[in-house]
Amino acid sequence: MVVSIIRTVLAALVVGAFVIACSPLEGDGRHLIPLSRVAESKLASIGSSPGAAMMVRIFKEEAKLEVWKQASDGTYKLFDTYDICAWSGELGPKFAEGDRQAPEGFYTITPGLMNPNSNYHLAFNLGFPNKFDRAHGRTGSHLMVHGACSSAGCYAMEDEQITEIYALAREAFEGGQRNFEVQIFPFRMTPENLARHQESPHMDFWQNIKEGYDYFEVAKQPPAWDVCNGRYVFVQPSAAAAAASMAGSCPPVRADEAIVTAFMAKQQADARALNAEITRLAEAEAAALAAEQRRAEAQAAAEARGDALNDAVNGFFDTLLSPFGGGEEAVEDTETASGETASNAG
Repeated sequence: MVVSIIRTVLAALVVGAFVIACSPLEGDGRHLIPLSRVAESKLASIGSSPGAAMMVRIFKEEAKLEVWKQASDGTYKLFDTYDICAWSGELGPKFAEGDRQAPEGFYTITPGLMNPNSNYHLAFNLGFPNKFDRAHGRTGSHLMVHGACSSAGCYAMEDEQITEIYALAREAFEGGQRNFEVQIFPFRMTPENLARHQESPHMDFWQNIKEGYDYFEVAKQPPAWDVCNGRYVFVQPSAAAAAASMAGSCPPVRADEAIVTAFMAKQQADARALNAEITRLAEAEAAALAAEQRRAEAQAAAEARGDALNDAVNGFFDTLLSPFGGGEEAVEDTETASGETASNAG
């Protein structure tokens, strides 16, 4: 009997040890949920894999988050676009702790910024303030992309979405990527969108981060970036000095001529398109104002004609009634005269 009991206890201890060894040591394991077969199939369809490098782009105005994965040819291809459930503040960068403003700019996510035990399901910290933010004296902390659809300066996703995004990042790190880039823009950096916001005080900043946007658009690889004289400095991905700290010297960087040529062409074409769009908007506004002026003038003219018609009608009836004593005033005068005659007669 004693031997049987001992065997039972030992078996329970072995099973318990096995269960402990197979369970996550932190949280409830949500950070270890594997990618779905659908996600793996989608990765294969763009020539990528779970362990391939990734990049994220966020667009505030459109409330969209894009995940891009590196394909076998070295370029990045769009894996999926997710709806951002909530973000706080307004268009423009974050300035100070407590302003409840979601940041804009370029942020580098390392494994240490991943949070498997977030109170908001899962999360990764953006690393705010980055080098650019610090150069401008900006403050803030705990700015994240997380689940739970609630934001006080963060970008919040539905739990199912952040679970997949987190898994994609985890697999990329396990595949050898040391960090991934998150690019955050106020909107898609098109000439049309910039023209709509031409009066914004953030336009110079937006034109600066648009350079990084354009580099990615032409190279389909995340640009390396640094900060020099208070501005982002972008270099195409294969630049030899991409990791050098520029401080304030802004050293020249060797770059792929084809990519730089395409980048400059895009910048120039977008500048022309932006000027054309600003002109078009100004002309449209002038036309709308002219149309409103014509409408107001037409309404005033109609009211004047109505007043003139009323005056004419009133004059007609006054003339028509004049042979009969001029209307009510004539009746009053007649009554008064009759009264006076009767009084005299008395």
